[in-house]
Formats: sequence, structure tokens, C-alpha cells
Amino acid sequence: MSDEIPQAEETPESDPSEETAESAAADEVGAGGDSAKASETSPDLGSNESQETEAAEGDESLDEAEQAVSVVDGETDEEAAGGDDEEEVEGDDNEEEREEQNEEEDLARRAFVTQVLAGSIGAVVGLVPVLSGLIFFLDPLIRGGQSSSDAATGSSVQKDAEGFIKLPVTRSLLPSDGTPQQVTVEDDLVDAWNKFPKVPIGSVWLLRSESNAVTAYSTICPHLGCAVEYRGARRDFYCPCHLSAFKLDGSKDNPIPPRDMDSLAVKRDTGEEIWVQYRSFRGGISEKVEI
Repeated sequence: MSDEIPQAEETPESDPSEETAESAAADEVGAGGDSAKASETSPDLGSNESQETEAAEGDESLDEAEQAVSVVDGETDEEAAGGDDEEEVEGDDNEEEREEQNEEEDLARRAFVTQVLAGSIGAVVGLVPVLSGLIFFLDPLIRGGQSSSDAATGSSVQKDAEGFIKLPVTRSLLPSDGTPQQVTVEDDLVDAWNKFPKVPIGSVWLLRSESNAVTAYSTICPHLGCAVEYRGARRDFYCPCHLSAFKLDGSKDNPIPPRDMDSLAVKRDTGEEIWVQYRSFRGGISEKVEI
């Protein structure tokens, strides 16, 4: 079998002008279709762009919101930190104020104590001269009362108006053979405002005779004022300064002394008591001159 190859039908040849018109129309139809397609696709593209824009705007608004939240959070943190700092600063200020207040109170206390001490010292210093003046002016009255009490209690020297002083010895204690006994004489001395009780003012030689009479002589030598001693071996009075000598009756035993021993008055009718009027006399002269 042999294949028959179909032969193409012969088409009548077309007019070139008609083909050109048909191609132009086809182009117009194509252009119209493309434009229609473009018009059909253009709404989709616009809606997509608007959606993208809205999405971008939404993202931007979210970013802005997040940024605003972060800013708010930052401001809140800053405010919180600032509040803490302010509280710390206020706490420091309060501590400083308390320290300053404590320091002021300490200074006030120290000033008060200083004023009290200064006032006390000033009062003491001021009272010293006042008390001294009072004692100075009241001393005579005080001593007058003391002297009265001393006289009443016997602590003062017994002395009468004539100047006779009671000696601390009795007649019976003196040897009856006339041997001299030295006795100290005490008296109360008054110097301006001062009074000194029972101060030794001298001494006397006492001799008792067989008739119980008592004779008193000053122990001061009438030559130059030395102390006259008793010499038992010779039974006389002797001055070791310039070798003056006296008998037991007081008369001078050599020419050295200018006069006899100075005799002292003894009060009579006093019983066992011995009262002597003690006096001092000038030495170196023949006359007996009281000083």
C-alpha cells in the first residue's frame, strides 16, 4: 500500500490590502484586549498597594506605639530612679539636719555648763573678800565671846584688875628653907584683833620663908638683860653673861650689876594661891624703871 500524501488545498491568494486591514483590526482587538486585561488587573494591583501601604502604616503605628511605650517606660524608670534619688537626697538632708541639730544641742549644753562654772567661780571669788571683811569686823565680838567662855571654863589666864596673875603653883609646893624655885609666868596677849591665850611672858624666882611669906624676883639680870641662874653650891644667884652675882635676898654681891635684882609684888591674903604682878624693867641703869 502506498501512502497517499494529501496535498494541500490551494487557497486563493488574499489581497494584501485586506491583510493589512485585518492585521490592523487584529492589532486593535489585541490592544483592546490588553487594555481590558490591564484594566482588569489594575484594580488588583491598586488594592494590593493600598493593603501594603495600610500594612506599612500599621507597622509604623505599632513601631510608634512600641516606641511610645518604651519612652513611657523609660520615663517611668527615670521618674522612679529620680524618686529614689530624691528620697536618698532627702534622707541625706535629714541626716545632715539631725547632725547639725545634735551639734547645736551639744554646743548649747557646753555653753550652759561653761556659764554655770564661770558663774560659780565668780561667786566664790566674789565671796572670798566679802567673807574676809565680815570676819575682820566680827572678830572682836567673836574673840570677846571666846574670852568670856575661856575665863568661865578656866582655859584662859586668871588675872585681876590690878595686873596680878595667878601662878600655876601653890605655897605648900615651895621649899620652906628658902630655896629658890623658878616658875614660868603666862598671860593672854592681845595684838590688834588677835588674842593669844596663855603665852609665856617671862619667869620669876619664888622663895618661901619659914613664916610662909613668898618673895618673887625677876629672872632678868638688871645689868644687860641676861637670864639669872641659881647656884645651889653657893646658894646665890649668878649671871653667866657678865659674872654678875646676887644674894638670895636679891642684893648684888659684886659691883658688876648696876642695881639689885628686880623684885616683883606678890598679892597678899590669897591662901595657897600665889598671885604675882609681873613687870619688866630697863637694864644697865641704877634706877628701877618699868618698861
